[in-house]
Amino acid sequence: MTAVVPAPTGARLGLRASATRLGLLGGLAVALAGALVLGAGHGQLDVPPSEVVGAVLHRLGLEWGPLPAHPQGESTLWQVRFPRVVMAALAGSALATAGALMQGVFGNPLAEPGVVGVSSGAALGAATVIVLGLAFAGTWTVAACAFLGGLVATLLVYLMSRDGGRTEVVTLVLTGIALNAVAGAGLAFLMFLGDTQSREEIVFWQLGSLNGSRWEQVSVVAPLALGGILAALLLAPRLDLLALGDRAARHVGVDVERLRLGVIVVVALLTAAAVAFCGIIAFVGLVVPHLVRLVAGPGHRLLVPASALGGAVLLVLADLWARTAIAYADLPIGMLTSLVGGPFFFWLLRRARRTAGGWA
Repeated sequence: MTAVVPAPTGARLGLRASATRLGLLGGLAVALAGALVLGAGHGQLDVPPSEVVGAVLHRLGLEWGPLPAHPQGESTLWQVRFPRVVMAALAGSALATAGALMQGVFGNPLAEPGVVGVSSGAALGAATVIVLGLAFAGTWTVAACAFLGGLVATLLVYLMSRDGGRTEVVTLVLTGIALNAVAGAGLAFLMFLGDTQSREEIVFWQLGSLNGSRWEQVSVVAPLALGGILAALLLAPRLDLLALGDRAARHVGVDVERLRLGVIVVVALLTAAAVAFCGIIAFVGLVVPHLVRLVAGPGHRLLVPASALGGAVLLVLADLWARTAIAYADLPIGMLTSLVGGPFFFWLLRRARRTAGGWA
């Protein structure tokens, strides 16, 4: 006699989903902690992981673990390595979260701050401050102008890519190409106007780098990035409803246009946080949400926090690669992310055409 296996109840399915959610987020959190320790310890002066952890615990007042044995070890960690890896984690989480939001609000897998020109717009705003020497907001001036540039670029993408109430993939990508071209021309013009120091800083923007990150810069980026991620977590449930379609979302009480505008502001905030001191770092917001979605599914309640953690892990490890790939050299991190993200984007285009039967 064949035994009948009862179907899983709603409670069991809920517990299973919660366990999967906690397992994924916990695994990413552990991976991030390991990446931070690894990134802080490796470089021209190697510090063992136990000494890295010991330096942090001693600073927190806990007498556990060895301090760095090298005479310059502790100063290297606190003045150079720690601000750099923290900046990498903040920028990576901000870009990945912005990518997850843009893919959700535009309803297609090709939306990403770098692809649609948001990063270039933010960099153009920051470069304007550099060349013109503006300082109306003190330390926050660069981040504020990067935010305005990213917001304008995002609004242009949103308005120009809509056709009959829906967003076309081709229109989105082509609008992003046009915005990138205009922003590139603006950056070139600013390079022409600026002095040698300004030109070097603008080149830094275009290549993307975490070299020279300091705690003062982290203190500017952290509230922008963490505030944007918190806002993204609050918007996540309504993005799941938006995936049902505009009409269905309106039937359950979602103000679709207000939601889209809110997401646009949050994306600009997150992109500005990442671009403000690190320059243009492309494709993090494209690659990470896709990889997370393959594991966790399309639900934004899990996709947004997992993308934030995954983006932090990716950029911390990419920065470690940039610092150690060639001895006594610091490669531009934007070059490395583009090296990986470019082929990934091409694969997505091919996959979208094959599965949808066209480019629309």
